[in-house]
This record gives sequence, C-alpha cells and structure tokens, in this order.
Amino acid sequence: MLYSVYLPPYHAAVEAGVATAMSAFDDLNGTPCTANSWIWDDLFRKQWGFKGFVVSDYNSVNELIPQGIAGNLFDADVLAFNAGVDMDMMGGGYVKNLKKAVEEGLVSKKEIDSSVYRILKAKFELGLFDNPYKYCNEEREKNDTLTPQHLAVAREDARESMVLLKNDNHLLPFSKKIKSIAIIGPLGNDKPDMIGSWSAAGDQRNEPVSLLEGIKNKLGQNVKIYYAEGTGIVSNSTRGFAQAIQIAKEADVVLLALGESANMSGEASSRANIDIPGNQIELAEAVIKANKKTAVVLMNGRPLTIEHLNEIAPSILEAWFGGTEAGNAIADVVFGDYNPSGKLTMTFPRCVGQIPIYYSHMNTGRPYDPHNHYTTHYLDCPNTPLYPFGYGLSYTKFQYDSLKVDKSVITTKDTLKVSVILKNVGDYDGTEIAQLYIRDMVGSVTRPVKELRGFKRVFLKKGESKKLVFQLTNHDLSFYRKDMTFGSEPGRFEVFVGGSSATQYKTGFVLK
Repeated sequence: MLYSVYLPPYHAAVEAGVATAMSAFDDLNGTPCTANSWIWDDLFRKQWGFKGFVVSDYNSVNELIPQGIAGNLFDADVLAFNAGVDMDMMGGGYVKNLKKAVEEGLVSKKEIDSSVYRILKAKFELGLFDNPYKYCNEEREKNDTLTPQHLAVAREDARESMVLLKNDNHLLPFSKKIKSIAIIGPLGNDKPDMIGSWSAAGDQRNEPVSLLEGIKNKLGQNVKIYYAEGTGIVSNSTRGFAQAIQIAKEADVVLLALGESANMSGEASSRANIDIPGNQIELAEAVIKANKKTAVVLMNGRPLTIEHLNEIAPSILEAWFGGTEAGNAIADVVFGDYNPSGKLTMTFPRCVGQIPIYYSHMNTGRPYDPHNHYTTHYLDCPNTPLYPFGYGLSYTKFQYDSLKVDKSVITTKDTLKVSVILKNVGDYDGTEIAQLYIRDMVGSVTRPVKELRGFKRVFLKKGESKKLVFQLTNHDLSFYRKDMTFGSEPGRFEVFVGGSSATQYKTGFVLK
C-alpha cells in the first residue's frame, strides 16, 4: 500500500529533480519519519537517487522526545542526523550537539561534510553566494506583488478550481438582467477567510475581495444589491435571521454564502464533526423557504458532510477559499462569464461514519447486494458518496459515445489506444475534464475497483464534438505484486471513461 498509493507522488518529484525534501511529524512502521533512515538513506538516496538535502519539519527533531524514541535532545539529534536529515528546522539542537556527537564517535565527520555540501550547493544554485539578500528586497516586493498580471492569474486559478455540485433547473448562471440580488450568510462579506489558512504575510483585511465586493464589481449600479450576514460562522443566534429572510423575499435571486472559517482546516485544525458549523443550515432552510431561487456558495478547506443542504438547496457551488481574487472569481462563475469546469479531487461523504471513503477502494468478498442482508452495507446510509472523486457539473452538458479500444488483446510491449467521442450537447460553450479509469479484474494481490490512469481537459463549443484518444502502456497496468516487484500480470482489464469516477461507461481488453 505504501509503494502503490503514498509514495508515487514523492517518487515523481524526485525524478523531476526536486531539490529538497522534508521529514514529516508522523511515524512509519513505528519509527518517526525524522529518525527513519529507511526513508532517507535507503529509499530516497539509494533507491531513487535523490541528490538534494533533507530538512526536518518545524521542531520535529526535538519532538522525537515526546514521541518516545529519544530520551533527550542530544539523542534526538544523533538519531535524526544519522537517519539522513541534513538540516534542523528551528530546533536548535544540531548547533548545540553535533560537534559533541562527532567527538564521541556517534556521528561521522564525513557525513557532516556531506550534509554541509548539499546545503551549500542549494544556496549556491539559488544565487545566495552572490546576493545573500536576494529574496529580501523590499523594492522588488513592491514591484512584483499584487500586480495586475498576478491578480489576473489568481482570479483565473480561483475560477478553474470551483466545482459546481448541483444546479437544478439551471438556476445558475444568474442573468445580469435581474433587478435585485441578496447576498446572505456569514461568508458573504468576509475578507480574511478568503485566503484560507497559511496565508503567511498576506494582508487579510485589505487585499482579498469579498463575495459582496465581487458582486458589486460585476453588477455596478444597475442592480439593487442587498446584504445580510444572517448568522456567524459558528453562531447559534438567530437574531439576524429576520433581516436575512426579509431581503431574500425582496430580491429576485439569492446567493447564500456558507462554510467554514479559514482556521477550521489546515494544519492543527482537525474537526471530529465536518458538518457546516453553527446554525448555518437553519439559516439556509429559512432563506431557501423565503426564495426558491437561492444558490449556495460553499467556502471551506475540506469536503464537508452536506447531505441535508444538498436536499434543500437547488444549486451549490463549491468555491473553496478562493484567494485574493475570490469575490471577483465567484461573480464571474455565478453570472456566466466563466463556465465552471472544476472536478473534485476528494470524495464528499454523506456522513462522517463513511470515512475513509475513496473511489479506489478494494472490493470485499461480499459486494453490496440489495437482496442479501449479509453483504457490505450500512443500515442507515447508502454505500455511495454524496459526490464522488472526479465529479463536477457544468452549465452545459457533455455526452460520451463510441468508447473503443484499438486492440482486444495486447502484450506488455504494446500501447493500447482508448478512444471516445465527447460532444457538447448543452446550451453553452464549456470545458470538460474527461477521465479514464481501469480495473484489473484478477491479481496476485487484491486490486482497486477503479484506478485513474488518464484525463484530458477539453474545451468544446456548443454542439461541437471531438474524438479523444488515451494511451495505456504496460506501466499503467503495473503494480507492486505479492513479491514486491513492480510489473503487470496477464488477465482481463476493464476500461472506464466519463466525467467522474462514478462512470459505468466501459469496455475491456486482455493482457497476454
């Protein structure tokens, strides 16, 4: 599982020439990563040929003591350095203890020289030998930050990352011919939360564009814009409900901005309950009852359990924390200047009890059968997620047709071509992210029910169609087998193509 699921992104980064790696806080097989020589010396350097330097995470060398693998800081420093951690971030122990460790023969001077070389090499390549203050230039900062070009990129990134989760009766996009709109919700005029956690030196109060500001920028003086907070993010007070309900009734359409605060996700911000916090759902019920033309804009840093919201809201746009240009980007999407094309990179569960839930799970010996009680299922919840991995709607509609493979039987030396016709059958120009999944039907170890093996981002005008061709090589069919060798095994494969991991549009082939 480690080699098959968790390590491939890191291996790809090493192969791409990444210059540094950081040791995590957690442990692997009982040994914290900061003291795990298998990871840094064996895997990264010997197996993968990593040439860069390894830095500890913030204070993670010192934290080997409470983790119970070192009795004091001196021992922690010896363990971390000998494991292959070149640089101690913020712990201060290397400065205090490595000289003594060398004198006592616990650390090799040769290894000290190697670590110093790797660090100095990186500094040299960054140009810090020529200009140690290269990245501390205030004049450069003024000239290069928040430029029109950079803000345009931020706006585009925010638009492309949004995912349209639901859009009954084509409620979105709103027409610019409306006479009035109500912005309601605790995140409706919020600036600081727009740039999410780890915003670093960003000016949270002035730089971000709120949703209300974005709508004003989009509509100008031609449309009456109402605003009411309604409730706080974590509030249980209903004092603001009356105003929210009143403007919802008066407005042609409503944007209801719900979600988390930035500090509710990210590092050191776990939640046992991932419902929308406070009484925001109660506000949503009241507002939607007052005006059926209510579109919800979700702002959050993780998937949430929103099954009830999905039942009552006609339209839901997942906007995440969209950054500095969030408000303008949301306005672009809501009013149709940009047709959403984002797809979910994480599964949305129906309830917390389904977690962990992911598309590439292994099958059980008793797959769900509605006619057999003794098969895999919940008594109080469907097995399926609320929104699957890869899911995302558009204002237009895409149709997949004529799925074919160019060979029904291949060898390990062949490249299989998988083709499908994608057509825009809706009323808008739009972009679709077509996804290809495979399933290895029988293996020496259990294989996932689906694995993503390719995707294509395709723009099609209304009525346009295009033939897409994916290629599968033996590497795509390979996995870590029972003997821990990497390779493929002969047998039957299924190939799925569609707009999400839930697609059942499939064909197949045999690998000899």
